[in-house]
Amino acid sequence: MKKLILGMAIVASAFVFGQKGDVNAQLQSANKVAMDAYNSKNYAAAAPKFLEVYNLLKTSGQDDKTYMYYAGLSYALANNSDESIKIYTDLINSGYTGVQTTYTAKEKKTGEVKPFDKATWDLMKKSPDYTDFKTEQTPSVEPDLYETLSTLLLNAKKGNEAVAIVEKGLAKFPNNAKLKEAQSTAYFQSGNTEKFVATLKEQLAKNPTDATNWYNLGVMQSKDPASVNDAIESFKKAVEIKPDFANAHQNLVFTIIGDDSKTVEQINALRKDKPDEASKLIDGRRERFAKALPYAENWYKAVPTSVDAVSALKDIYVVTKNQAKALEMKAKLAELEGKAAK
Repeated sequence: MKKLILGMAIVASAFVFGQKGDVNAQLQSANKVAMDAYNSKNYAAAAPKFLEVYNLLKTSGQDDKTYMYYAGLSYALANNSDESIKIYTDLINSGYTGVQTTYTAKEKKTGEVKPFDKATWDLMKKSPDYTDFKTEQTPSVEPDLYETLSTLLLNAKKGNEAVAIVEKGLAKFPNNAKLKEAQSTAYFQSGNTEKFVATLKEQLAKNPTDATNWYNLGVMQSKDPASVNDAIESFKKAVEIKPDFANAHQNLVFTIIGDDSKTVEQINALRKDKPDEASKLIDGRRERFAKALPYAENWYKAVPTSVDAVSALKDIYVVTKNQAKALEMKAKLAELEGKAAK
């Protein structure tokens, strides 16, 4: 799952507080503290202050959920997932979209563009002191709400809840790529492997050059003995797209080799009484190791300090009777294990 990235820049509030006296002073003070904390990346301090602004406005009759949204965003950036999840869930359930209409006019004397609430803006149209009356509508943040909440839920390992949010989001935004990506992860995390595989195939049909999705599909296919060959092909596509994909090379190696410990047990059991059958198993084993060899070499090339890669490559050289290379890998393995022990 990709790391949560929230790159939104919160700018100084353009909202005009209509309250008077102490309430307005509280609003202005809380808003300034919240903005200063956010801009200095002190998100843990910004979040409750944004909520304070929201609650003060709500008490005064203005249910402006923009400040709740800022609080949820700040909690997410402060890695307080529980609070952020609660806020984003409330925002989605409330139907919040973040769309705001701003009203501005230019003061003739100073040339300064000033924001107004709609009622004041309408009144100012009669004043000779202002010109250039404009309205602008901010874009909807509703897709972001679904994207962020699904990511937060997945990071919190709440797969079933993530599935519900993703599916709800996709019902509104069926072409949202981030939600589509989250959907496959949510299905996997919730244990719905059939839907997980189906979404992977759907995504690969649209973008066949996604190495990660080929790898994930291979992992799922490798769990079923009936689709092992499909898994091998999926892993191969992953490394064709991304030659240094170490995990895909690793999975190719072990998927091609299969359950080697079981094979060795069978060989040992047949050696004495059925040597011909044992020989066939030995030949088949050597053939599989030979097929796995290039992927093991590429795995080692991608991560030359991996003990697992070196160990696997050493064993393959032994089985394929490449003694010189086996000794080379044995020395390399001893070197790596010696460093790890220090």
